[in-house]
Amino acid sequence: MDREGLNKISGLILDCSIEVHKNLGPGLLESVYEICLYKELRNRNLFVERQVPVPVIYKNEKLDVDFRVDLLVQNEVIVELKAVEILLPVHDAQLLTYMKLMNKRLGLLINFNVPKLIDGFHRKVLNF
Repeated sequence: MDREGLNKISGLILDCSIEVHKNLGPGLLESVYEICLYKELRNRNLFVERQVPVPVIYKNEKLDVDFRVDLLVQNEVIVELKAVEILLPVHDAQLLTYMKLMNKRLGLLINFNVPKLIDGFHRKVLNF
């Protein structure tokens, strides 16, 4: 997918995230935000998968590990959700690692535990 298409999807995800945050506010569990955002994205006719397994290949062997991406939108954009007081560098590292393992160029890290959602919205881009 080209940059314009990824930007459009990213904008729709941001709009849907703001809608969820506007209706629920901060302070809930990540799983609540996940199902609500999933429903909002589906209502906008986007293809969305929840709890998508992340394949881990080590020395040409697929490992039996249980990493999962919160949401995968249009099979292109990884969305990792948090409901934490402060995003830590490990959260960015997690998203970037998932992006590399799944060969995806765009990832969004969204923390719903903020007064204004835009302050919890972080976009990561990998150039392959």
